[in-house]
Amino acid sequence: MPTDFQELLLAYEYVSSGAGLHQAFLCRRTGKILWHSDFSDHDEFNDELPDDIEDDEKYIAIPDKRELDLGKPMALNFAREFLSDDFDEVRYMFSRRGAYKKFRALLIRRNVLERWYDFESKGTARALREWCEINSIEITG
Repeated sequence: MPTDFQELLLAYEYVSSGAGLHQAFLCRRTGKILWHSDFSDHDEFNDELPDDIEDDEKYIAIPDKRELDLGKPMALNFAREFLSDDFDEVRYMFSRRGAYKKFRALLIRRNVLERWYDFESKGTARALREWCEINSIEITG
């Protein structure tokens, strides 16, 4: 059953924003996405997960940005392409805590924040589409 790519992208963002507390699963048979959070006390936002949610033939967990390797590697790729003079500084930033805050400040100083958002959005969509292909997930949109 095909799954809407925009809904899949929304589930990816939900999982990525939860610091391990949010989960989403795709039902391979129906294409429906099941949402779950250990953090939320709003039952209407939590689907009841079936007992066989761990059955890889029936369900697949939606990955987060770490699983798709979209954090530090993407920032370094952007710096390599658009901030070559600052590449060593960016690489150093990402060897320490608080890298994204410093990276964002650099993007603002260099006036490339919008370019970063576009780069990140396209890279995320590309990686998620590749993940779908690898996992034989048919998507629409």
